[in-house]
Amino acid sequence: MASLIHAENGFSAVRTDIGWTISMLDQFSQGRRWALGCLSAAVFLPVALSAESVAPLEKPAGPVVLRFSGELSNTNVGEEAHFDIAMLESLGAITLRTTTIWTDGEQVFRGTPLAEIVRVLGISDGVLRAQAINDYAVEIPLEDASEGSALIAFERNGKPMSVRDKGPLWLVYPYDVDEQFRSEVYYSRSIWQLDRMTVMR
Repeated sequence: MASLIHAENGFSAVRTDIGWTISMLDQFSQGRRWALGCLSAAVFLPVALSAESVAPLEKPAGPVVLRFSGELSNTNVGEEAHFDIAMLESLGAITLRTTTIWTDGEQVFRGTPLAEIVRVLGISDGVLRAQAINDYAVEIPLEDASEGSALIAFERNGKPMSVRDKGPLWLVYPYDVDEQFRSEVYYSRSIWQLDRMTVMR
């Protein structure tokens, strides 16, 4: 009789152990599915955010002052990106106070950082070939498309720049901020009457 009781108790213990093991496996399976779900969200969420971070370019409503061509992720006229002054201003215009070797006294420039335009167009590699109305051209490395560097100015001392006044666009640098900008390298890149930029690979 005692053997039978022990046998029954043993069988009950085995059933309890089996039930506990199944329960643990089920919890592990649920936890694994939850972890995989979190991992999937972590993988795909940044992609979705990056895709939504840059709005499509609108078509210019006013006279086009700047054309971008080459490998662009964001365009509005065929495979090119065209900007009028209002579009450039909407990207986040800033003010730069600096002297230049071409003007007298401190100048107040207002324009759009090259870095912001490059970001909106999805340019991540290559060199920018900047060209003026008179076909003067110079290469601008993407390193210049960084904070505190090149500015595409459309106003000087509170007024739009005419073609005779080096406008309508002038690529300038904060010459007074850092000595590196006061060199022939950056002076040669300071192209005025700018109207075209091409991404070169």
